[in-house]
Amino acid sequence: MYSLKVQGTFSSAHNLRGYKGKCEDLHGHNWLVEILIKSAQLDDIGMVLDFKYLKKKLNATLEQMDHKYLNRIPYFSAAGGSASGGKKVNPTSENIAKYIYKKLKPQIPLLNCVTVWENSTSSANYEE
Repeated sequence: MYSLKVQGTFSSAHNLRGYKGKCEDLHGHNWLVEILIKSAQLDDIGMVLDFKYLKKKLNATLEQMDHKYLNRIPYFSAAGGSASGGKKVNPTSENIAKYIYKKLKPQIPLLNCVTVWENSTSSANYEE
């Protein structure tokens, strides 16, 4: 089995609804996002996928979140409709990882896992 990883970053603000503590207040992070691709096969030139392609897709998704208030992105608000089941999805690291995964999976079928780091010591993974 082959594994590829690429990383990207974005900066944003959020606050956690229903949380009792500092994170219920508006605050920001410089997020690091890592995607993991897995495949048992290589193409005819010996690659799973081109790193350049993966970085382009990841960065395009992260650009939509960069310097945004995440609570206002439709997925994380009541305006999310069917995308979020019509309910407010808390913009936790876990839910941000899932959101990015769901955005990227149709473009990168070999996507295995998304890891979101909110700081250098705390991360959340999402995989199906």
